Amino acid sequence: MRLALYQPDIPQNTGTLLRLATCLGVEVELIEPAGFLLGDRQFRRAGLDYAERAVLKRFPSWQAYLGTRPDSRLLLLTTRGDVDYTGFAFEAGDTLLLGRESAGVPDEVHAAADARLRIPIAPDCRSLNVAIAAAMVLGEALRQTGGWPMGA
Repeated sequence: MRLALYQPDIPQNTGTLLRLATCLGVEVELIEPAGFLLGDRQFRRAGLDYAERAVLKRFPSWQAYLGTRPDSRLLLLTTRGDVDYTGFAFEAGDTLLLGRESAGVPDEVHAAADARLRIPIAPDCRSLNVAIAAAMVLGEALRQTGGWPMGA
């Protein structure tokens, strides 16, 4: 199981996602460009010392990411999803792809996903914070696949 972050905008969310991934034993793939420097103060504050321990792979572009991506399913978390994550059957090798906080992903990236998952929310709400959404879906994916870290 992996998290892939597509051109993240907000350093605090990326730091939080690195902390989440470190605590749950999940690798992070960061598809650049990011909207901040990885040494950014807010990024370091949100990630605490976990960001330094994260297994992080950086890719300079979407095309570079596609050229090295493992042969596994790419699952996009999106408000335009057509499948509720709660009814989806996850596999251990899946990659959960998260879009930019400000704009999601472009149509090219949306089309490349093997599945587009949504989190059911109240009709008068736009979306959840990307780190909260990732925690919900990653938790369910790990529950289904038995992928919790050793000793958990």
